[in-house]
Amino acid sequence: MKSLSALLVRSGQGSAAATAVPGMVEPEPTAEEAAPVAPVVPAPEPVPVPMPAPVIPPMPSEPPAVPPAFALAPIEQPFEQPIGHAVEQAAAHPVVEPLFSWAPGLNWAGPGDQWSQAWTGQGLAALPPAPAPAAPQGADLPPTPHDLELIRSTLSIVEPVADRATAHFYALLFVHHPDVRSMFPAAMDVQRDRLFRALLLAARSADDPAGLTAYLANLGRGHRKYGTTTAHYGPVGECLLAALAKYSGSRWDAETELAWRRAYGLISSIMINAAEQAAASTPPWWQAEVVAHQVRERDVAVLTLRTDHPYPYRAGQYTTLETPWWPRVWRPFSFATAPRPDGLLTLHVKAVQSGWVSSALVRRAQPGDVLRLGPPTGSMVVDHTDGADLLCLGGGTGIAPVTALVEEVAQHGANGRGVEVFYGARRTEDLYQLEVLREFERRNTWLTVRPVVSEEVVRPGSGLSGLLGDVVAQLGPWDGYRAYLSGPAAMVRRSASMLVRSGVRLEHIHHDLEL
Repeated sequence: MKSLSALLVRSGQGSAAATAVPGMVEPEPTAEEAAPVAPVVPAPEPVPVPMPAPVIPPMPSEPPAVPPAFALAPIEQPFEQPIGHAVEQAAAHPVVEPLFSWAPGLNWAGPGDQWSQAWTGQGLAALPPAPAPAAPQGADLPPTPHDLELIRSTLSIVEPVADRATAHFYALLFVHHPDVRSMFPAAMDVQRDRLFRALLLAARSADDPAGLTAYLANLGRGHRKYGTTTAHYGPVGECLLAALAKYSGSRWDAETELAWRRAYGLISSIMINAAEQAAASTPPWWQAEVVAHQVRERDVAVLTLRTDHPYPYRAGQYTTLETPWWPRVWRPFSFATAPRPDGLLTLHVKAVQSGWVSSALVRRAQPGDVLRLGPPTGSMVVDHTDGADLLCLGGGTGIAPVTALVEEVAQHGANGRGVEVFYGARRTEDLYQLEVLREFERRNTWLTVRPVVSEEVVRPGSGLSGLLGDVVAQLGPWDGYRAYLSGPAAMVRRSASMLVRSGVRLEHIHHDLEL
């Protein structure tokens, strides 16, 4: 299994229930937010220059070729996935090399690394069946309310030593099941951090069975891209229980173990059933060829992709993406357009410090490169039967899904609905998508676009100054609106809190961020 995100982690740049933000309180401002900003003498407003439309090559007769360094013969799968004439075309493509050729250890996962097989569709071999330890009587029953209390109590004890507990879990998993190691990235720091957050999320979501079931089903479908099979769930569960038992101390007893076995049994069964159903109709991942690459302001690139199979998604959703330069490292990116008739996908990517994948996509990717996409996910979608006005907040490249939502509303027709878009950035020059939104505004009277910058004083009529959430709250109240938030985590959290105070009902605030 990929991670104990395999238990209950949302894979997204945030991900959390889009309609439920339990116990939300306004977070303390960060040092950056609290620090006073010295007034800046306004500079002349730059004239926005629309970016030229990318030149898209015609649809090829063959699907994109797999990078030849990883091209292996595929095997049969429930969904037959054409790979293309990768071997025949190998001479026409440069060999894909690690991003840091001088540090091969960063790209090495130990003996048995079979990532190249997963890339071409061959997949990882399932773990051989092993005799499972005898489960206590009643372990196959669903968890009871008392079980959930025991689980929460266990987590409260493990939380102070979560780093050691998660490290112990992965050590057990890799020692007893070394073949699983090749499913994980070489650097495990981020992976370890996800485990305890996943367990906390499980405990918090237990009171919403319908929402938890829908989420777990989506998670099970998404884990197919890692090569996860039914055989992986059992070993992961045993190693998890062993790690929890070690770090729970005297609190761990037969009753607590039974509670965890019941909870994990329910979780794994939902994920397995969803994955098996999805295998009959969709691939575990899509190959996507880069057909256009445009660099925008401040390390931002717009990538246009063509997939080897139709890719079904909704405006507001996101995908997880893997590059050939960083095997097994998947990162989330939102779609910047609504579904198009030609099937092309558009992503906005900003190269961030220590961002392996984002930096490679901005500075290294070029037309002809082949990436891998996981299934679409995310619940930040518009209900077009609702008819309520929309309030959209996008910060930085978080404006990408907001642009897609606006485009989708234009396609369906506003039907009396108003859409307010607040586009936030630190400086005016960072508003790289403003002219595109302005063009939408000129064509649609139901749309209002307001740029907001936090580190400049702007001229009256050209925009607003301040933190995005604060500015929006000051222009409220927003009673009756459906709010959609996307951007940096701190911005989403603060803005969500401010919107609740401005009249937006909690269940009407949509985003894909774990709070």
